[in-house]
Amino acid sequence: MIKFGPSGNSISFFEEGFQTSTESAIWTKNRGLDCFEYSFGRGVNLSEATAIKIGEAFANAGVELSVHAPYFINFANPDDEMAEKSYNYVLSSAIAARRMQAKRIVFHPASQGKMARDEAVDLTLKRLDILRDMIYDRGYNDLIFCPETMGKLGQIGTVEEIVRFCKLDDIYVPCVDFGHINAREKGSLKTVADYKDRLSFMIDELGFEKMQKLHIHFSKIEYTKKGEVKHLTFEDTVFGPEFEPLAVALKELSLQPFIVSESAGTQAEDALYMKKCYFNLK
Repeated sequence: MIKFGPSGNSISFFEEGFQTSTESAIWTKNRGLDCFEYSFGRGVNLSEATAIKIGEAFANAGVELSVHAPYFINFANPDDEMAEKSYNYVLSSAIAARRMQAKRIVFHPASQGKMARDEAVDLTLKRLDILRDMIYDRGYNDLIFCPETMGKLGQIGTVEEIVRFCKLDDIYVPCVDFGHINAREKGSLKTVADYKDRLSFMIDELGFEKMQKLHIHFSKIEYTKKGEVKHLTFEDTVFGPEFEPLAVALKELSLQPFIVSESAGTQAEDALYMKKCYFNLK
């Protein structure tokens, strides 16, 4: 079943007097939402007991959890010692995810740096191959690891690059951030066909079965010629993309992904808007 939910807590969560991640579970459920993404953006700092407690709260509420690995990951770093840290960021996220009963780990693949683009992509691919072996060796291959499409031109993570990474193994499933795609392509996503072109390409390359596990991030994003600048809310009328054509594309392609709103402060509200938009389609 298709799922909709926020990345982290909306401003309204705190305005209503809530504070803790365990409270997020029933709050999210009461908003009519189905999933929630917990971010380890600045590092995996949860104790085992806290992770278990959060996981139980979300499981009891019937809200499915995903986690976002730390933002520092860069599998194209030429320094092997720094790359080792990237492996550890993903694996520590997997440990926490297991404790939280989460099944999906989203991560940023890499930055190009001073390398040629193809060299950086090849190095990322090599290291994701190594990461795959580490995941299997530690018994985390029942989880889904989602390399994300990225919004800045200097980041590794075009649709084509993410597809290439996800061909490595069944554990790798795309996280398609349509706000990022729209930002790096300077407003390319406007019509149903624009979305279907990208989704159909991924279905052709990865297969329908894998794409039924698709993870989506969605928000409007301000951009310049260098790509992403900052996340916005659905109230913005200058930058895109719009969700409605994506909803139609998903229906027409019979895809039922895990859809996470990354709006700036209105994540839950915009996630609910997307859910209503999707289910109101005829």
